[in-house]
Amino acid sequence: MSPHGTDAYRDDDGTLPALVVRAVAAARAHGFAFSCRPEQGRLLQLLAAGASHGIAETGTGCGVGLAWLASGARPGTRLVSVERDAERVRVAREVFRDRPEVEILHGDWRRVEEHRPYDLLVLDGGGQAKGDGAADPTRLLAPGGTLVVDDFTPAATWPPLFDGAPDRARLHWLEHPALRSSELRPPDLAAIVGTRLPDGPAARRRPR
Repeated sequence: MSPHGTDAYRDDDGTLPALVVRAVAAARAHGFAFSCRPEQGRLLQLLAAGASHGIAETGTGCGVGLAWLASGARPGTRLVSVERDAERVRVAREVFRDRPEVEILHGDWRRVEEHRPYDLLVLDGGGQAKGDGAADPTRLLAPGGTLVVDDFTPAATWPPLFDGAPDRARLHWLEHPALRSSELRPPDLAAIVGTRLPDGPAARRRPR
């Protein structure tokens, strides 16, 4: 989720997938401002194309990010999204009413555990499992699967700082022993993208 993300979409943009247009319209009608931005969405669409079996996200909102994922996913790929707010669940389910491969669950982010492991998992920036250590990539991702953690403030130092202190949420994912991770840094927003390493002792020896 991004502050003012819904407002980042232009009504005359003819390049958006039809499902994304539907989700943006639903977000606007619902007064939901914190949608995935277009540049984030295009990254999700690209990554979804590489997921052969299952995709999950936390923080559905009104379904804009999920629409990008569904627009890029291969036929037959299952998509699961979890949202805490019951009314937003209702809105998002209406957006995906004709997409049987998409399931929107109501509840805490931990409900993604119900359908693990995934080829692609997107943890939204609203604090759900972002850096508390509870989202275990070895449980939630298949070996070789991709994790995206979005909506970090771009950092100009190492170690990265947040409010003058080490950014432990960011470091958790960048230094996670089960992942090979990197940070993507657009001008005002950053995301961490990580790949789950294969199991075994050799996989735990990170390259220098």
